[in-house]
Amino acid sequence: MDYINKMHLKIPALSLNESFARGVVGAFCVSINPTLEEINDLKTAVSEAVTNCVVHGYQNKSGDVQIDATLFCDRLEIEICDFGVGIENTEQAMQPFFTTKPDEERSGMGFTVMQAFMDEVQLFSKPQQGTKIKMTKYFGKKGADVDA
Repeated sequence: MDYINKMHLKIPALSLNESFARGVVGAFCVSINPTLEEINDLKTAVSEAVTNCVVHGYQNKSGDVQIDATLFCDRLEIEICDFGVGIENTEQAMQPFFTTKPDEERSGMGFTVMQAFMDEVQLFSKPQQGTKIKMTKYFGKKGADVDA
């Protein structure tokens, strides 16, 4: 076992749960002593991912957002999934300013924000099956040895 801890969280896809999700994930990684900046970066990316699930994944319908996180001595790997409408063109969806909800004044910067605050971001989606966002945040020196 090379990981320190794992977490599985399933929450209703509601806007009020965005802050809950970011708080839980931020608290989950404190055992490896990340900096305040690293925690804030992580929380911002998680908030954007959960918001995308709530707003775009379910389009005002009920559903769940699933968060799986694995904590290593030097990084956090996190997957945030919805089981909603999916994304037809993931490459287009990751372009800055692209939005499917311009009438709701969405900026289309969600994936750009995730990429700015995380070290790695991957997007997987199938229409009518849902979307998974995989993100990695390295703490301290990338790949450094830290006592667990």
